[in-house]
Amino acid sequence: MASALRSFLRKRSTALIASPHRHHQQPLLIRNLSTEAAADSHSSFAQRLRDLPKLLPGTQIKPDASKLIGRTPLVFLNQVTEGCGAYIAAKQEMFQPTSSVKDRPAFSMFADAEAKNLITPGKTTLIEPTSGNMGISMAFMAAMKGYKMVLTMPSYTSMERRVCMRAFGAELILTDPTKGMGGTVKKAYDLLESTPDAFMLQQFSNPANTKIHFETTGPEIWEDTLGQVDIFVMGIGSGGTVSGVGQYLKSQNPNVKVSSEDAVNMARRLAVEEGLMVGISSGANTVAALKLAQMPENKGKLIVTIHASFGERYLSSVLFQELRKEAENMQPVSVD
Repeated sequence: MASALRSFLRKRSTALIASPHRHHQQPLLIRNLSTEAAADSHSSFAQRLRDLPKLLPGTQIKPDASKLIGRTPLVFLNQVTEGCGAYIAAKQEMFQPTSSVKDRPAFSMFADAEAKNLITPGKTTLIEPTSGNMGISMAFMAAMKGYKMVLTMPSYTSMERRVCMRAFGAELILTDPTKGMGGTVKKAYDLLESTPDAFMLQQFSNPANTKIHFETTGPEIWEDTLGQVDIFVMGIGSGGTVSGVGQYLKSQNPNVKVSSEDAVNMARRLAVEEGLMVGISSGANTVAALKLAQMPENKGKLIVTIHASFGERYLSSVLFQELRKEAENMQPVSVD
């Protein structure tokens, strides 16, 4: 695949340079890149990256990974909705850079704090309590922007989440599981008080968490459904998604209902029946949506829910417990 792609790009590049209709564009672009690179040899690498869109006008290349956040697709659920009177569409947040809806608020909270000069890359140490996906998204943003990130998390959380946070370079401190999230939050505040130049984004109370869903997730749902969404249903994590999306949809149509609820078998069903490998909260959102879809008063309505994260992150959890044991007990077959 790699060699084929290189061959295609080489041929395409040659064709563009040789084409009499493109001579005024491509050679100029190549000269610009070489001369600009030489002229900018003393400027910072980060600044040269920021200037790339000017050097490569018209390309669809994103300047950094944060520009991959948002515009996730909606897909109808088919097999699991059999017998329902309403239609269910699920927004696939697994298409975010870290495969989670939490990339949206993480980006928003970082941008908001930077705009208010509350945090500075290379100087501020960010400290945050988390139970999982938000911590991963924050670690992702911190790595990309150049912040030191310290996360506190209950020790009962999955190995996948720990590894993901560490992979992005975050420092991870596990807290006593018997103290729950309360103990995790307390530890984060203790570190905040004792760490120089530290700052906490405070995901549970930060208005930027809700704001990003009002500004992006809600409008995306409205646009993709052509304004025909009747009900939005989602369980509550930090509360930002359901609050922000709900507020936006109600601002467009006051009759939209916003509901929430919780389950695990549905997540398994979504994988084998819909080809959607999602996490536990996504299964819970779907169960809640199905209950609403089965109500006679909702016949013919369009219900939208969120599939918040990719199921691969839950391989060590109860979600895949039986399959994990099955895989562990598999024996190789002889090959003659």
